[in-house]
Amino acid sequence: MAKYDLTAAVAPYLDRHLVFPLLEFLQDKQLYPDDQILKAKIELLGKTNMVDYAMDIHKSLYHTEDVPQEMVDRRVEVVGRLKLLEESAAPLISFLQNPALVQELRTDKQYNLQMLHDRYQIGTEQIEALYEYAKFQFECGNYSGASDFLYQYRTLCTNSDHSFSALWGKLAAEVLMQNWDVAIEELTRLKDIIDSKNFASPLNQLQQRTWLMHWSLFIFFNHENGRNGIIDLFFSERYLNAIQTNAHHLLRYLATAAVVNKRRRNMLKELIKVIQQEHYTYSDPITEFLECLYVNYDFEGAQEKLRECEEVIVNDFFLGKQAQENGFVTVPLRDEFLENARLFIFETYCRIHQCIDIGMLSEKLNMNYDDAERWIVNLIRTARLDAKIDTKMGTVVMGTQHPNVYEQIIDKTKQLAVRSYTLASNVAATAVAVDVPAIR
Repeated sequence: MAKYDLTAAVAPYLDRHLVFPLLEFLQDKQLYPDDQILKAKIELLGKTNMVDYAMDIHKSLYHTEDVPQEMVDRRVEVVGRLKLLEESAAPLISFLQNPALVQELRTDKQYNLQMLHDRYQIGTEQIEALYEYAKFQFECGNYSGASDFLYQYRTLCTNSDHSFSALWGKLAAEVLMQNWDVAIEELTRLKDIIDSKNFASPLNQLQQRTWLMHWSLFIFFNHENGRNGIIDLFFSERYLNAIQTNAHHLLRYLATAAVVNKRRRNMLKELIKVIQQEHYTYSDPITEFLECLYVNYDFEGAQEKLRECEEVIVNDFFLGKQAQENGFVTVPLRDEFLENARLFIFETYCRIHQCIDIGMLSEKLNMNYDDAERWIVNLIRTARLDAKIDTKMGTVVMGTQHPNVYEQIIDKTKQLAVRSYTLASNVAATAVAVDVPAIR
């Protein structure tokens, strides 16, 4: 299933350190030859300070204990540079490592800068040295140290560009350490800055949003509330525009989240519209499954795509996370996806048929007859469907369902308040933008 692998599409929007887990996953799945993956790792490592790791991979790739002289020289250079940066930032690091001294800091940055300068002879030069030292630590693979130093730097710095860059670095460090609760807080903080900051050009802001969505995949598919988070972020107007403009492949993850999130079924209609609009730009078995089912009502095609969806999920880094259950290795997201997808097929089929043969339905659900019958019985009980099973005839008989007028009105009007607020905000923002030049 390497043809559906999105690593090449996702990697350009990630920090190179975030690409390593993806390459490890591909190596475990053996989707590509080992030598190809190892060469990709060495190429990535060449632009970092993780020289020891690069040496180990070189030995593994070429089956030798010898390493190129350039790697040895690079290691000497990295160690020397690290010591130099540590010396430059030493006064501030010493101050920050003393809890009694840190208590003297306040929320007022100007006060802190003046106090540090007057009492401890620590100025802007040492603060910026801390930024460079934290950045170098990150490049060396010391994510914990980098995260701490970047946080402390942001509390002191007045350089807005470096502060913004430090927030990206801290987010990457938290993701790599799998601190999902902290990472989602940093993600929210970064989103707020991106949405409110005045960028040099709209294209730059679009690029930042595209990067943010790609980095968010690590968090949303690991955090307990991630499935709601990805739907909220990706379906917001500006970010959905970014997907349709810059990153159509992200539709795979949005579609998966919509299928497995039972509480957000109301977003399916909007998702189907987007999938139809982008059909000629991007498609994979997951988007095609929804298109077969809800656009073409092609149940045979949906059944075929569902089989492919299973393989796509298992071989996708973000979707194919494994878990141990009763001594067996499972892929929880795959199981949830298949369960909900079968429910979608059953519900859609029931809408257009009054009497359904269980044998035929079992084929469409990729289940044997007995399992399908038990599944339908449980579904009727739990979902309170107006249906009954005729065991003699081997059929499911659906009751007549009339659309509720009140529900239809609520469904049509429930987004009006949000749309009205958004429209009013956009009009107000435009008016302010027009008035400012006039005032000047």
